[in-house]
Amino acid sequence: MTDQPSARVDEILKDARAKVDAADAEWLLAFVLGKSRSWLYARSDDTIPGDAVQRYHALLERRIAGEPLAYLTGRKGFWRFELKVTPDTLVPRPETELLVELLLARLSREAPVRVADLGTGSGAIALAIAYERPRAHVVAIDDSAKALEVAKSNAVALRLPNVEFRMGHWCEPLNDGPFDAIASNPPYIALGDIHLEALRYEPASALASGRDGLDAIRDIVRTAPTHLVPGGALLIEHGRDQGPAVRALFEAAGFLDIDTGLDVEHRERVTHGVMPGGASLG
Repeated sequence: MTDQPSARVDEILKDARAKVDAADAEWLLAFVLGKSRSWLYARSDDTIPGDAVQRYHALLERRIAGEPLAYLTGRKGFWRFELKVTPDTLVPRPETELLVELLLARLSREAPVRVADLGTGSGAIALAIAYERPRAHVVAIDDSAKALEVAKSNAVALRLPNVEFRMGHWCEPLNDGPFDAIASNPPYIALGDIHLEALRYEPASALASGRDGLDAIRDIVRTAPTHLVPGGALLIEHGRDQGPAVRALFEAAGFLDIDTGLDVEHRERVTHGVMPGGASLG
């Protein structure tokens, strides 16, 4: 039982919108009630029972403290679907959809290509590719067993049988022949960066990588060439000011046709290149 009084939808939201982003306030209430956001507008004068109000206020306090909305609801939209997310996985960002777009542009719709996603987390990149390219065999890799369990559950929920999950560190599990493309959204924030405090609820290992944020990217760019077919592509998401450094790493590793894609805010976000000796698959 609860001594929390009942309240109207519009009254609850008015108070909550003064404390957090309006959209977050609405998504949380819709989640607690098992309704859509449109329902909240259509039934704004409905009364919510006290126990639901209490659950809502508890979640609202966690959101005010900075906990990501996705962790509170357990869901996050990405590409054409919703993914289960937990504190063991990074919350998928819209910027990562650029990586998916650039990768899909290089992959044949008809050929049975092989693709690897390094540091898959919730499975966002791997599952988007598997969804859009049913003939592709996608290998999703992570060194966190808990993250892999989340990714596997998302693959089952989306009924995507063309994804294989392997545990390991970056390219190490890719020991069964070359791949047509390798993609990764690795950690790329510098240790000690002030932005890490705002991201404190997300797994640190998926965010920070060395003094300049490039340790993981160096490892991937150095080892990926031996796992790619001639003409195979490597695509890596990185920080907005890391483009020049990442392009230099690609060049030193022998990649050709090196370029960097811009996100919706025109910031350098995804660098890609191909191995010599063949044509890209796009």
